[in-house]
Amino acid sequence: MKSLSRVKYVILFLAFFGLILTSFRVNSVKKSEKRPPNILFAIADDQSFPHASAYGNSTFRTPEFDKVAANGILFHNAFVAAPQCSPSRAAILTGRNIWQLEEAGTHGSYFPKKFPVFTDALENAGYAIGFTGKPWGPGNFKDSGWSRNPVGPEYNKRKFDKVPASGISTTDYASNFKDFLKDKPKDSPFFFWYGGQEPHRKYEEGSGAASGLTTNGLKVPGFLADADVVKNDILDYALEINWFDTQLGKMLQMLQEAGELENTIIVVTADNGMAFPYAKANLQEFGTHVPLAIAGPGINGKNRKVDDLVSLIDLAPTFLDLAGVKYIEGIVGKSLLSIFKSSKSGSIEASRKSVYTGRERHTHARPDNLGYPARAVRTQKYLYIRNFKSDRWPVGDPAPDYVVSTSGKKGMKDIEEGYEDIDSSPSKTYMIDHKANYPFLLYKNAFEKRDTEQLFDIINDPYCVNDLAKSPKMKSVLQKLRKELEEKLTKEGDPRMINGGDIFDSYPRFGSMRNFEGFKKQGEYNPKYNKKK
Repeated sequence: MKSLSRVKYVILFLAFFGLILTSFRVNSVKKSEKRPPNILFAIADDQSFPHASAYGNSTFRTPEFDKVAANGILFHNAFVAAPQCSPSRAAILTGRNIWQLEEAGTHGSYFPKKFPVFTDALENAGYAIGFTGKPWGPGNFKDSGWSRNPVGPEYNKRKFDKVPASGISTTDYASNFKDFLKDKPKDSPFFFWYGGQEPHRKYEEGSGAASGLTTNGLKVPGFLADADVVKNDILDYALEINWFDTQLGKMLQMLQEAGELENTIIVVTADNGMAFPYAKANLQEFGTHVPLAIAGPGINGKNRKVDDLVSLIDLAPTFLDLAGVKYIEGIVGKSLLSIFKSSKSGSIEASRKSVYTGRERHTHARPDNLGYPARAVRTQKYLYIRNFKSDRWPVGDPAPDYVVSTSGKKGMKDIEEGYEDIDSSPSKTYMIDHKANYPFLLYKNAFEKRDTEQLFDIINDPYCVNDLAKSPKMKSVLQKLRKELEEKLTKEGDPRMINGGDIFDSYPRFGSMRNFEGFKKQGEYNPKYNKKK
């Protein structure tokens, strides 16, 4: 009897243990079935806010951007960390401001390997990652210790035989994304970076009008000359924005057909503003204010319009939060998850009172390969800019008298019109050649030297035409914003604020050099300013 009882107890124990084990397995399966969301990050090259039809700008045809906005959130106040490609992209990847990134904080230099990026963190957590088009760049990542671009593995093999205009890249972004989807493990979530080369210059002149775009209803930004040549230049720009949007649509269709769209966060934005005078490479509005639409799982509500001030450095912590991955070291951006979880439009987080931007050297546009260091703070109403070297020309020196042709010399490029931080364009040429034909203030703002401090009332002057820094009525506002910016820069160790700021002028440039006087050795540190090496 005793042995029989023992057998019963053993049977009961085994049955109970089996029930627990089964329950554990079921719960484990359920947990594993709910994998983190995919992330498709679409970043245009040189597109300003509000140049998308979702913002009420009919010249710009962006139906796919509009769909993302309609199914999620359209941001009205999104800003890049810098108005130039490579520092802006480095800031996105690291979640840091450019003054925290050493060489990566300037344009076309190194990307130090010591700065961790969110793409690596996602990959280490089981995400498949990749990119097509333009990743981090321009610059040199290989000699910084990276085995590949900091964004991840490259998918750029597929090409178009023909594109609508000569300025458009032949990279078949959507087909490359299709290759990535085939290559990635079936059950793993993914992060994919679609870096369109558009609407980066040069544009094929007249391509916008030839495609059917017209100047009817076109809003010429108030800092540009209101001339036909400028209007047609904007149409060419609009055509390339439409191309970028069309390729995004193909990717979204692929996700829909694969049954992955509902589990994919879609983020659509740009790396900096339009390549026109007083926009790209400037800390004024049209250099740093960019479109942003986000939709997907975890975003509460549809067709929401959010006015909060957000920075693209906020994306790194956001992506890591979505994936359930620990933050990488050094992040100063603030996750957007609380905005996602809200169902409101308008202002969501009261703490988002300011965003901060900065710039260093853009191209080789001055003697000795010097940059134009500046920092800014943007609130809902005001933009305050501190120009650290106001004795320098802000967008590059005028063409000097000693110019000789540099064509044919390795790594050298001709000085064309001067002011070389502004991309060559019909608009730039017109504004230089016809400055007497439109308000001189527009020419002055775009090309001439600037004061150490600038202040703009964004509500009443969205184009940053009228500098209020010397207005007695604005003294208290100026002082408040100056203090806020200085405290921010000091806290984050900006060399321009504390000591040794000229180190930025020592950093190598790997892009083409011009025949300005002084230091012009491609890919080398300028020893005059290098206290590091």
